[in-house]
Amino acid sequence: MAKLYFYFASMNAGKSALLLQSAFNYRERGMEVSLWTAEVDKRGMQSGIDSRIGLRSEAHVFDAQTDMAGQVLAMQQEDGPLACVLVDEAQFLSPEQVWQLARLTDRHDIPVICYGLRTDFRGDLFPGSAALLGLADKLIEMKAVCHCGSKATMNQRVDAQGRPVSEGAQTEIGGNERYVAVCRRHFVRPDE
Repeated sequence: MAKLYFYFASMNAGKSALLLQSAFNYRERGMEVSLWTAEVDKRGMQSGIDSRIGLRSEAHVFDAQTDMAGQVLAMQQEDGPLACVLVDEAQFLSPEQVWQLARLTDRHDIPVICYGLRTDFRGDLFPGSAALLGLADKLIEMKAVCHCGSKATMNQRVDAQGRPVSEGAQTEIGGNERYVAVCRRHFVRPDE
């Protein structure tokens, strides 16, 4: 029976790289996969997934209005059976889209593997991540490392001088120039 998976971590844990490795493994065995990424993240490839270590692949793009299940089922009708659906930047899914993905696993026996951040720069859950934490059959925490060597669980937004930022919109796309993965202790006390 298919399952809904949520791989979550702070930034720089290798989520996109693991997704692309999974896609490669399915394709190497002759299986079709459907890759998805958030439209809001325009840092790398247009309509694709980029990892920090240089792996890349084309992908379908979702926004808040995308009917994920409808599009996946239409693709399957056209192209044949899918072995798996892989979703990058899953924190940007809406709760309804998470329910759509859960229905794909439950009603159509298609495994769905989502990868994303658990929390934002304030330590608050993203709506998509909250829904995945509540609905996923399997939760897998990936590891990143804080500058102190502890497990990094938080995403600290920083300004141009590297100072922590605690106010602003929940979503502000950026990479290493804008975010630092830190442990909770250094999130609360960045000067230690």
